[in-house]
Amino acid sequence: MQENLSTSRKAKNINIKHWQKIAFLVIIYDLIVANGAYFLALWLRFDCAFSEIPGVYLSAWLGFTPIYCVICFVVFFCFHLYQSMWRFASFNELKRVCMASFLTAILHILGITVLYRRMPISYYLVGAGIQFVFVLAIRFAYRFVILERSKRKKLNQKMMASRVMLIGAGAAGQMILRDMQRTDRINDWICCIIDDNRNKWGRYIEGVPIVGGREDILLNVEKYKIEKIYLAIPSATAAERRDILNICKETDCELKNLPGMYQFVEGTIKVSAMQEVNIEDLLGREPVKVQMDEIFSFLCGKVVLVTGGGGSIGSELCRQIAKNNPRQLIVFDIYENNAYAIQMELQDKYPRLNLEVLVGSVRDSRRINQVFETYKPDVVYHAAAHKHVPLMEDSPCEAIKNNAIGTYKTAYAAMMNGCKRFVLISTDKAVNPTNIMGASKRICEMIVQTFDKKIREGKACELMPLYTHTEDADEDLQLVKQEDFCPKTDFVSVRFGNVLGSNGSVIPRFKEQIARGGPITVTHPDIIRYFMTIPEAAALVLQAGTYANGGEIFVLDMGSPVKIDTLARNLIRLSGLKPDVDIHISYTGLRPGEKLYEEKLMAEEGLRKTPNQLIHIGSPIPFDENSFLQELHSLMAMAYEGKNAEIRKLVAQIVPTYQPAKSVEAVTVQ
Repeated sequence: MQENLSTSRKAKNINIKHWQKIAFLVIIYDLIVANGAYFLALWLRFDCAFSEIPGVYLSAWLGFTPIYCVICFVVFFCFHLYQSMWRFASFNELKRVCMASFLTAILHILGITVLYRRMPISYYLVGAGIQFVFVLAIRFAYRFVILERSKRKKLNQKMMASRVMLIGAGAAGQMILRDMQRTDRINDWICCIIDDNRNKWGRYIEGVPIVGGREDILLNVEKYKIEKIYLAIPSATAAERRDILNICKETDCELKNLPGMYQFVEGTIKVSAMQEVNIEDLLGREPVKVQMDEIFSFLCGKVVLVTGGGGSIGSELCRQIAKNNPRQLIVFDIYENNAYAIQMELQDKYPRLNLEVLVGSVRDSRRINQVFETYKPDVVYHAAAHKHVPLMEDSPCEAIKNNAIGTYKTAYAAMMNGCKRFVLISTDKAVNPTNIMGASKRICEMIVQTFDKKIREGKACELMPLYTHTEDADEDLQLVKQEDFCPKTDFVSVRFGNVLGSNGSVIPRFKEQIARGGPITVTHPDIIRYFMTIPEAAALVLQAGTYANGGEIFVLDMGSPVKIDTLARNLIRLSGLKPDVDIHISYTGLRPGEKLYEEKLMAEEGLRKTPNQLIHIGSPIPFDENSFLQELHSLMAMAYEGKNAEIRKLVAQIVPTYQPAKSVEAVTVQ
């Protein structure tokens, strides 16, 4: 350590001495040219003949020379002409040279005239002009030499650089272009610019031609042999971005994108801000916009519990909740690694956050009741669930135990401990489910509806705790014994589609397969899904919590569904590869419980609007809550006894819309 510090000090001292020598040489140069300029002016005034210069003028110049040396040194030093980095000389340096030269010229006129004699007018004017030129020249010459050297270097680099097309000739595009031209660390060369503004066509920015609009992309990719395309239109809507990217993905070019306007506002637009184009850019809808003020006012000062807080949706919920100043945030998850990861992230980012991270299962009545009794959360976001369709088809009892029974136990503990709001994370797979996972989530929605209705009817005493033979309800679990017990919990559900980038979702799987060289596996060429991003899903859940009055099913308008096959092909193209050439697509057939399309709402549920145009409310389908509560006890008993065959029949009885999907034969494309 000491050796490194010693070496660093030596290098610093050497560097200081080097610049001191340069500064000394520049001072000598300035003093010579400052006085030489006026001698040259005198010489020119008398026809370039030294012998013709009158002695009185020559002696005046010679006598004033030492005085003028002091004047120039003091003025130049005060204007920082010896501290500037002339390698980066700009208008500011030019301005200071002008001001210093003007001031020294005035002082020269006054000094030599008062102390010695009046000189010819041309002496004053020509001398000042020559001095300015020579003083400026030595300083900017270094910059010009550096620039010329840099230009020659860039010309050599162009031969090896990747050829880039820039889309967007606005302020953001110009910043990207200038940043690329100034840096030596990026081996890219912008050959042409695309912009839809016809008034810009045929013009140049920094020497780069604007060759046309989006309809000219394919033509100019071929003409200029483009290898990369940079999209720098941060103000573009999702639909405009999708249209441009749909054209770009027909090329074999690598695509990069400037994500959003915030970088333009913050002034951080650089080449390093360019990102790989995300597949969600091709979904064709605007991101969900939420009223953060509403969320802040709702969560501020409240105790918030997130079950499954270490999962994809749960962890994003925790991140967004942490930003809204809760009194306390409780993360509850059975998987300790996920819980630890979100704990470390939140502690680093929000050191003042009152955070509790607890490990436990929502299936454990004692544990979940203990958490509610200890912390008394005001708001619960219930994200704990098994979600993988094929795995749950093989383990239906586990799906029921974790999803349905776990939801009931959590909802019961929330009701008994004065929780104000309970928000269930549901899925579009709960609509006309064809798999046990979707059916279990539909049962979760029915549980939430039952709790809300019983509370509103003043019949909360009919809600009894579910417990196994290992749990003693009389000793360890709270019971609703008084008929005058009036809980105030609002129970709601939030339903959305597939989440891009979540654990086990299709995009990470496709990226892994592309990295291995393929093939990409798609279950069926016609399978379609609705998609949303993780932040959108979390924001929807938080927004629903602010709108909830009890019993609603909130649904996101996710735009048009997307074919998984199209998604896979787009991802291959965005990776700079060709589908069915570089990466093959293999169709493996629908898995057990999987259907070709997902629905957001049952036909009977209808839709109602909310203040957010992209969030709607479905009216719950009525059912016999008393029979449902009785069937839940039978369902739990079967689940804990592992009766897989019987449990499917009972689930079909409880959820009439549950129709197991038929398998589809696999088709493979080589």
